[in-house]
Amino acid sequence: MIYVYIAGPYSKGVLLKNVQNAIAAGEELLKYGFSVYVPHLTHYWEWYHAQHPYEFWLEFDKAWLRKCDCLLRLPGESAGSDAEVVLAQSLNMPVFNNTNVLKEFYQVESHHG
Repeated sequence: MIYVYIAGPYSKGVLLKNVQNAIAAGEELLKYGFSVYVPHLTHYWEWYHAQHPYEFWLEFDKAWLRKCDCLLRLPGESAGSDAEVVLAQSLNMPVFNNTNVLKEFYQVESHHG
């Protein structure tokens, strides 16, 4: 199993569109057998259950990033995502800017019709 961390804008631009884009990228990768971590999903955790300081979520996400095999950086301005890319690179983790290159790198084929 290959674990992919999805990094992308959250608060810059339209927040819910950013969440939707991250989920869509994760869904695409699921179809190819990847296990994905979509930090944007904590939006719902924060909204419906418990509020935590911004710094809490940054550290939470960094801990998950360290467990992943690679990072997918979605387009758009995001200081947090840029910092996640730097962390991934410091861990010698591959960083991809689109799902097609990521899929080619791992030489995978779709698991779903």
